[in-house]
Amino acid sequence: MCAETESTRRPRPGRKPPRAENPATLTVGFVLVPDFPLMAYTAAVEPLRAANTLSGCELYRWWHAAPGGGVVQASNGLGILTDVAVGAEAIDADRVFVCAGGNPAEFDDPSLFAWLRSLARHGGTLGGISGGPYLLARAGLLSGRRCTLHWEHVPAFEERYPEIEVVRSLFEIQGDRITCSGGIAALDLMLDLIGRDHGAGLAAGVSDWFLHNQIREGLSPQRMDLRQRFGVRDPRLLRVLAAMEANLEAPLPREALADLARVSVRQLERLFREGLGRGLHRHYLHLRLDRAHQLGRESALNRAEIAAATGFASADELSRAERRRGRQAAER
Repeated sequence: MCAETESTRRPRPGRKPPRAENPATLTVGFVLVPDFPLMAYTAAVEPLRAANTLSGCELYRWWHAAPGGGVVQASNGLGILTDVAVGAEAIDADRVFVCAGGNPAEFDDPSLFAWLRSLARHGGTLGGISGGPYLLARAGLLSGRRCTLHWEHVPAFEERYPEIEVVRSLFEIQGDRITCSGGIAALDLMLDLIGRDHGAGLAAGVSDWFLHNQIREGLSPQRMDLRQRFGVRDPRLLRVLAAMEANLEAPLPREALADLARVSVRQLERLFREGLGRGLHRHYLHLRLDRAHQLGRESALNRAEIAAATGFASADELSRAERRRGRQAAER
């Protein structure tokens, strides 16, 4: 029997006792792609275990699958033994989450993509965690949908799938598609789903058990705000920093940035040196080089395409800027 809930408590005098029926068990599948992020997977599966323990019912059961089957390794080397084969027919699955990390742009497994499409056709809810949404898009399962994924994968994703709306939120639930940015955001996602399935009280209990004292909403931002990331409070600097990050493919001229800050170019240069320890041009260049490095690691774009996506005239110009930064770092 389940632990006592609203439906199993002693009825008031004169009322017939309600039927004590255990809720139906939901089956959750985890498709783990080699080098998957262990923290994101753990943050997704552990709340299900906790919900079972706290409720006294088997509210959830889960299985694992991976390309090639057998033991699949996380990015830290820990192995998870799979118990369902990719391609299995008539598999029990109310929700299936693809958990991926590394460089999902380079992962290509037509048999996995076909299986995911089959699961979707049979009415299952499909989800992606961290880099998993990238693979859902590869399988054609996010067309016309809004989605989120880990911020590190977003630039490459937007370059490849400009027709898919990407939001930089913790998680997105759109009917039979669920996407999650990964990390501990997977815990917030599962708490939300537990609340939808079995009530806010159980979700709060699971959150409390994991010392998670604030359940974040799906639309909460993934990253720290600019003030925390750069340690600056000047609103003029913050406006310019936000504009820089939003305009890496076509960098804004110094005059336009100074207009945003409502100061002269000379004053803006001084604000950057005082607030960030380096000049305006150098900071903007570093942002673009960081994005180029990220695209090189997380996407299948060639050097010329990466250069175009980060505001460089050519692959050669990008390479020269990278070498200069390398020399400057070595000289420090």
